[in-house]
Amino acid sequence: AAGEEGPLEGGPPDHSYSLSSGTTSEELLRKLNEQRDIIALLEVKMKEMKGSIRRLRLAEAQLREEIREKDRLLHAASAGTRKRHGL
Repeated sequence: AAGEEGPLEGGPPDHSYSLSSGTTSEELLRKLNEQRDIIALLEVKMKEMKGSIRRLRLAEAQLREEIREKDRLLHAASAGTRKRHGL
């Protein structure tokens, strides 16, 4: 691959998170802190999503229970109608 430059040949790094060979300890520390901040934000988002999932599961269970109750009532009503009409 003549003419291609990558981190080993002294060209630009392949990825935004790649480090060049001349990275200082301050730059490494800054990158580390940035990644810690990102991880902390992701952890907060995960907790929020877990809470949302929990609420959605509760709502789903309540809706399913309501459907079962309505199905039971409809079944009872239709059975009563059939008896009255001699079916």
